[in-house]
This record gives sequence, C-alpha cells and structure tokens, in this order.
Amino acid sequence: MPAPDYQHELDAAIAAARKAGAFVRTRIGRAGAIQEKGLHDLVTETDEASQRLILDVLAEACPDIEALAEEGASEAEQRDDYGRPRWIIDPIDGTTNFTHGVAPFCISIALHDGEDLVLGVVYEVTADELFAAVRGRGLTLNGEPVGVSSTEDLEYSLITTGFPFRLFWYAETYLAVLHQFMLATRGIRRPGSAAADLAYVACGRFDGYFEAGIAPWDVAAGIVLVREGGGRVTTLGGAKRGMLFGGQILATNGHLHQAMRALTEPLGTAYTSGTDTLA
Repeated sequence: MPAPDYQHELDAAIAAARKAGAFVRTRIGRAGAIQEKGLHDLVTETDEASQRLILDVLAEACPDIEALAEEGASEAEQRDDYGRPRWIIDPIDGTTNFTHGVAPFCISIALHDGEDLVLGVVYEVTADELFAAVRGRGLTLNGEPVGVSSTEDLEYSLITTGFPFRLFWYAETYLAVLHQFMLATRGIRRPGSAAADLAYVACGRFDGYFEAGIAPWDVAAGIVLVREGGGRVTTLGGAKRGMLFGGQILATNGHLHQAMRALTEPLGTAYTSGTDTLA
C-alpha cells in the first residue's frame, strides 16, 4: 500500500493553528486569569481556550486520532507511545512571553504516527507566520519553500537556546556550556519559545538551537520543521532518538551539528544523570 501523504491531517492542523492563533491574537494584553502549574510554569485562561479550539477542529476533521495536549496532560500520557497516531499540541508555546505582550509565542501542532513524527505546524501569532512540514515533503513558511542556513563555522553562527526556568539543578553546567558558546559563536539569543527556536533554525534565521528541560509539546512540531528544512535533530549527546520525550534537544543546520554536539554533551550528560557535575 502507498504511504500516507497526510494532506488531510496537514489541512486540519493548519486550520486549527490559524483559528487558535486568531483567537490568541485578540487576547494579547488581556490573557485572563494566570495560574502557576509549577515554579515559573504558567497557564492562562487563553491557553485553555486555545487548546479547546484546537482539539475541537482536529476532532471534527480526524475523529480517530487521539491527542496529547499540554494543559491537563498527565504524567502517564507523556510517554514514548508508538502504538497509535497521536496529535501533540501546545496551545501557546511561550506563555510567559504572551502574558507580557512580548513576541514570539506560537501555536504548535504535531502528528506522531508509527515510530516517528510525521507532521508539524508552528504558527507564530504576532508575525502571522505559519511554518508547515510533512515528512518527505519539505518545509514551507506561509506557503513558500524555505530551508536551513548554509553556515559552516561556529565562528559565524547565531545560536538560540532556552534558559533553565523550571528545573535548576543542572544550571551550573548549563552556564558553563553557555560560556563556551559565547566564546565560539557570533551571538546567542533566547526568544522564549522552543517552537519558535526550532522554526527559526528550520528557515535559516538561526544556525542552531539547544535546550534541556523541555516537554514533548514544546518541540514536537519543530522537530519536523528542522528535518524537512534540511537540518538535523538529536539529543544533546548526539543520539537520534530520545529528544521528544527525553527532555533535551540539539537542532542545527546540519553543518554545525558535530561542533555544537561537542559543546553541549556535558549538559546532556548532566541532565540525563540527574547530577550537575559543576555544582
């Protein structure tokens, strides 16, 4: 049988992202009640409403596909489960940015089918930018083909990352790794949305991205974007599996992957072992 092209699912994900994004845009500056799920981990009424909009659109279009969505997800649901297709959804990635009216913040929708991610849509709300990719079909930004940068030397690269903000036991190792990137690159940015980080690597704005302490819905769609944009995604230590549910990720334009992996490996080791070797 021919492999599925996922066009129907892609259309549904784009429709859901645009509908939720349009709603979220109307709520900038009036997010509603803000709660802390955990330390520095915010959820607003707008997050919850956006998630309901996304789930409603996807359920109507694809009633047989289950969903793992950030708000209300149990620990049992956050598992590496290849048994059935499943949407992985972040209704607002970059909630802290959103609550302060600071760009970027994104709607992120991915489809996990079989043993891998097959579809990703990231919609950056403030810039009205929709990144979309299906496995084997390339990456588009607002319908136009785009891809990763051609930078081949860290010295000329612009790197993006995410700071520890929920978990801090690996902070000393993270700071040591960050210091190495300060010395080795042209610059480092921290936009505050993992989905945007990955989308911007995928379209060539950034040359690489690394982070630890992330959740599946933070990165699922972005992983597809980077791969289809011609880049490479692994764990911080270079493993080809484990970045979705393992809490750590390294994404690059491909050219810089080995150089960045060499610098990020201590962070991956510390995060995986649960021991901050420099603390």
